[in-house]
Amino acid sequence: MLTHLSVRHFATVDQLELEPENGLTVISGETGAGKSVIIDALGLTLGDRADSSVVRHGHDRAEVLATFDVSDNPAARQWLSERELDDDNQCLLRRTVRADGRSRAYVNGTPTPLAEVRDLGERLISIHSQHEHQALLKKEAHRQLLDNFADARDLAGTVREQWRSWQKARRAHDDALNQAREQNEREELLRFQLEELDALALQEGELQELEQEQQRLANAEGLIRICQQSLGALYEGDDGTCNDHLSQVSHWLDDARRQDEGLASIADTVESARLQVEAAADDLRHYLEKLDLDPERLSQVEERLSQCYTLARKYRIRPEELVEHHQGLLSESEALGNVDAHLHALAEAESAAEKQYMDSALTLGKARRKAGQSLTQQVQKQLTALGMKAAVLEARLSECNPGADGLEDVEFLFSANPGQPLKPLGKVASGGELSRVSLAIQVICARNLTVPSLVFDEVDVGVGGGVAEIVGRLLRELGSHAQVLCITHQAQVASQGHQHWQVSKIQGDDTTHTRIHGLDNAARVEELARMLGGVEITESTRTHAKEMLNKAQAA
Repeated sequence: MLTHLSVRHFATVDQLELEPENGLTVISGETGAGKSVIIDALGLTLGDRADSSVVRHGHDRAEVLATFDVSDNPAARQWLSERELDDDNQCLLRRTVRADGRSRAYVNGTPTPLAEVRDLGERLISIHSQHEHQALLKKEAHRQLLDNFADARDLAGTVREQWRSWQKARRAHDDALNQAREQNEREELLRFQLEELDALALQEGELQELEQEQQRLANAEGLIRICQQSLGALYEGDDGTCNDHLSQVSHWLDDARRQDEGLASIADTVESARLQVEAAADDLRHYLEKLDLDPERLSQVEERLSQCYTLARKYRIRPEELVEHHQGLLSESEALGNVDAHLHALAEAESAAEKQYMDSALTLGKARRKAGQSLTQQVQKQLTALGMKAAVLEARLSECNPGADGLEDVEFLFSANPGQPLKPLGKVASGGELSRVSLAIQVICARNLTVPSLVFDEVDVGVGGGVAEIVGRLLRELGSHAQVLCITHQAQVASQGHQHWQVSKIQGDDTTHTRIHGLDNAARVEELARMLGGVEITESTRTHAKEMLNKAQAA
């Protein structure tokens, strides 16, 4: 609910502080006193457009602050929480307008785009007037009102969520179908590449072994010559081999160590070297036994290496990546082979999501049709009581393509006079009629209200006497369910208020000020008497005003 409204340098208001309470607060005053300034200022905080004309003459900027208690408003709390703007169940809307026309909006101290402010404002307060805030001018409001009346808000939310799920499943299925259409070409390419790689059948590590074997076979003649020469020099030569020399030295040192044991380690080292030379000679001998000239094998190895290098160039990869590339193509081929099963699963998921949505949407449609009939009948009774005996309102549901809001459009149609066809409410109802229709609907839907604060701007236009008294009673009844602010010219309506504010205009030689203040019982009697009697207030009008006020308070 709205707990505080502060207005500074706005139009004819220099400074204003209001603290609305629960129940019905009525606002009265002479014509031209500036009662609409309050609505305009409040609308500014809710995201209305603004220009420099709202800035009071002689000041740099206008500023309006509206504070709301959202402890009992889950929709507003969720909105704030999702944007990390929550502040301990309080929502402060602030709007400034500079003399050059530029304006800024803030939510709990954070600069916020006007579109976002308007979105939040719809969760905080509903202004029913002859201006752009009139909710009944919007078809979206008709659907929301009907869903609220039908106790179908949660179901409507489920339908929206299931619509999104269905569309997500449909897009996934469509994307997969598009990919499947491109699959054939890819499968043919994969099949050809896999045939080439399967024919090559290269094994892990085989390429490195082939390269080493090719190097060895290509240089076999030179290797044999070098190995034979080395073996002769080490062990098998006729002119004194390395082994012969080391054996002689080892023999000499063995003899010498008998005279000097200090040569023992040297003798051991020489003997170790001789044994290593002997071992190296054995390894060379075995190597030579395996090494022979084999041009045919060399040709085979070089042919296989050529095949590997050719495929690597073709696929633009390094030769050593051929085995990994082969495995990757196999995996992709297997995945493509499973596409039919994947498409089937996606089609089933889309069908299941569609069925869930359709079931819920059909249930919602039934609830709307049933509620629409009941709402139409109840509104008709209220309109008759409000002096609109010939008026007809119908909540019409028309089929539409499936969407986030269900399978039907909801629109209120209206006829004010006998013989006139039903037409969209916003196109045929006058401002006063629209306000009274809105009042009738709001009273009926009061038990399901989602917006905790309502503002009515002169809903009593064009009525008087008993009808005005009924309007007042309806507003007071509505005030038992929500916070209601009502601008009125009718004493019968004003007497029903739980609070009464009076707006007045103070004019000086070159300035005009609008002020507003709360009235106690005595002051309320005087204001009601003024509203009843006009310029001249008599004791009889005061008595009438007192009786009217006492009757309302006793009810």
